[in-house]
Parts: sequence; C-alpha cells; structure tokens
Amino acid sequence: MPTTRSKKMLGAAALLATSAFMLTACVSNAPAESAPTTGAAAAPAAAGSNAEAGEKVTIGFSVPAADHGFMAAMTDLAVETAKEYPDVELKVAEGTNDVSVQISQVETMINDKVDAIVLLPFDGAALTQVAQKAMDAGIPVINVDREFSTAQSSRVTVLGDNYGVGVSAGDFICNELDGKKDAKIGEIPGIDSLPLTQDRSRGFKDALEKCGLEVSNRVPAEFTVESGEKAASNLLQAAPQLDAIWNHDDDQGVGVLAAIKAADRDEFFMVGNGGSANMMREIQSGDSVVKATTVYPAYQAADGVRVARLVAQDKALGDLLDIEIPRQIVLYAAVVTKENVERYLPTAFES
Repeated sequence: MPTTRSKKMLGAAALLATSAFMLTACVSNAPAESAPTTGAAAAPAAAGSNAEAGEKVTIGFSVPAADHGFMAAMTDLAVETAKEYPDVELKVAEGTNDVSVQISQVETMINDKVDAIVLLPFDGAALTQVAQKAMDAGIPVINVDREFSTAQSSRVTVLGDNYGVGVSAGDFICNELDGKKDAKIGEIPGIDSLPLTQDRSRGFKDALEKCGLEVSNRVPAEFTVESGEKAASNLLQAAPQLDAIWNHDDDQGVGVLAAIKAADRDEFFMVGNGGSANMMREIQSGDSVVKATTVYPAYQAADGVRVARLVAQDKALGDLLDIEIPRQIVLYAAVVTKENVERYLPTAFES
C-alpha cells in the first residue's frame, strides 16, 4: 500500500522543475495551432493533450528490493503516478535483489504481452539480455537509473546525472576549501561494481583535479545504513585528519553520520548525494558536519511510468518538435545548501 510519505512526495515532486526535460509538460500540453507553411517546412503536429485519457495500456514494473529509503520512494512514487491515469494498468513485480528472479519477472511480462516495461535493474548488465528480448518482442522498455550494457536494449533511458553529481560535489568541496592544496578528501561510494558508482567517482575526481585536489581515502559501502556506518568507521580509522568527505548516498549517510558521531570527529565537512529529507534537515540545522547534498531524484521511475505510457500510446513530448520520445532523459544534479534547502526539502524522501 502507498505510504503517507509517498503521497506527500508525489505532490511535491510534481512541483520540482529540475529535470533536463520537463516531463510534466508531456502530460499537460494543449494541441498546437496550425503552423505556417511559408518560408519553411511545416512543423510536425504536437502530440495533443497528453493528459487526456487514451488507449488503455498495461505497463510492467520491476525494481530492486525497497531496502533503503531511496528505492522505497522510487517504487511508491511510480505506483502513485500510475494511479493518476485511468488508461494505465501498472503490473508491479515484487522488488528483488536477485538477478535471476528479476529476469524471470521480465520474462513473465513478455509472456503476458504487456504494452511497455519500466525496468530499474538491480544489475544493468545482467538484465540487458532479457530487456533486449522484450524489445525484440515489440515491447518498449524504459530503462531507469541503472543502465543496460547496450542502448538498443531499451526504447528510452531515464537517468539521474551520475557523472554530474560527482562534479557538483567536487565543485562544492573545491569552493569551500578555497585553494587549500594539501586538503585531505575522503570518499564513501556505494556499490563499487555498478557503472553509476564508477561514473560518480569519475565526475568527483575530474572536479577535484580542476582545483588541484584528489581523494586521499576511499572506502565503498552498499547503499545501506549498516554498510555506511562500517565504511565510515574504516575510513575514519585510516584517516586521522580530513577536510571533507563526499558520501555517494544519503541512505547510507545515516550510518556514516552515526560512525562520525561515535568517533567524535568534526574537523571536516560532508557532502551527501540523493536528496533525503534527513540530510536536508542536517543542512538546515547549521550545526552538522553535513553542509550540502546533491540531488539524485527519487522520481525517476515515476517519470519512467509517464514516458512508458506516452510510448505505448504512440505520443510525443508536447513541447518538442520531434514526433518521437527522446532516447535518453537525464535529470539535473542540483546542489542543496543552507541557502536553498527550503526549496528542495518538500521534494525529499525519508531515509
């Protein structure tokens, strides 16, 4: 059942205009007036009012287990979004971190001949083949968050800006340290084998290089509170002095902060990632080591459901001249600080 949190987040997320493409515009545009034909080729007709009910479509939905706040929010928001549309039936598979089970879920959707599939894979490489199987069967796949090995295995990919959040975090740290060339920087990534983690670390490294800094201590976690606490404890033991830490995930950040408190350390500041409400409250308080967090939107899967509906109904984005949905939609990596936290807090998920 959807939680009170998910209902609040759904309404809040609808207010946030930080995506590279304004997906709310996909579902609210009126038909365009006739375009003039003199002096240039006529523009393609707009998709019409996409919010109006169209042909009934069935969308399959599969994501990893909701074992942390971000993934729970992903699922809740997608389910709530589907309820906005009387022409959408969302078939939700039980969240799982077992790749074999998730492959089986997608195969069931293929056999059921759903009209589209929204798939956030536990492991993008491992789910690539079955996603391609769906595409070959004529079922468009909307790949969310964790990318497949090949772009051809999905019709559309909806992503947070993984490289961008790394750059945003690195730029913030560079600005805060203001030319301190001997600064000690710690990094606590999530699951290191995932391409998204690798992209985040690459963006962070590139940003730090611009101001002459580099990561001095790096210990990966696994996106969970427990793993964050363990990784941070190991990091703090290995680094008796730090100036800044970038933690890749606000859920695991709960454990990171617990380890920092247990170690009684406060000589550094921390930047998070994800955009959780608890990290934003830390920023808001003004007396925490947390000084900023980068936004990695929890409504990617909800946007995926909206896009899947449009693709299945053969509609386009109303504000674009293109009569097809774009192949990739990358959401913006904003930085939340004490100066703008009031704006972003209503959109945040609870860890």
